[in-house]
Amino acid sequence: MPVICGPKCSACCAVLSGWGIIMLALLGVFFYIRSPILSEDLPINEKDWENRNFSYGYIKDLYEQNAFNCWIAAGLYAVTFIISVIMIKVNQKRNYAST
Repeated sequence: MPVICGPKCSACCAVLSGWGIIMLALLGVFFYIRSPILSEDLPINEKDWENRNFSYGYIKDLYEQNAFNCWIAAGLYAVTFIISVIMIKVNQKRNYAST
């Protein structure tokens, strides 16, 4: 397997990816349960909301869309985490073989 990055970069990416997974998964949960504190982070379009008669369903849909977006991003961080861990193992084997 080719080495994409060194041991320190791999470890740094693994730590940051792990934190990204945790943070975005929790943020997605909080959007999904419609936490009021996150209402300022909703991409509310005044015209669309007015066309739907200022319904709560519009706001609910925005919360759910943001939750799904966070979970997708957490999944991408999981892929980065897996690649980083693989690179850590490859670097360990390479260093072990060279000594």
